[in-house]
Amino acid sequence: MQPPERIIRMRTVLHRTGLSRSSIYRKIAEGTFPPQIKIGAHGAGWHESAIDAWIADPAGWHRTAHHPRAD
Repeated sequence: MQPPERIIRMRTVLHRTGLSRSSIYRKIAEGTFPPQIKIGAHGAGWHESAIDAWIADPAGWHRTAHHPRAD
């Protein structure tokens, strides 16, 4: 049995990717960075596996190849 998918927040994503907040949002709009998922009325985060996939191959990551729909 696999552990549940971990959700990470912006601060962790900033630290792990080395990107700025504005770069992350720009890349999301371009479709070259994993989109956020809603985790509450005023909260959002990312699946850790999606960020790991982006870190492994940032130039090759594309939304349709990894996550065809936003949750």
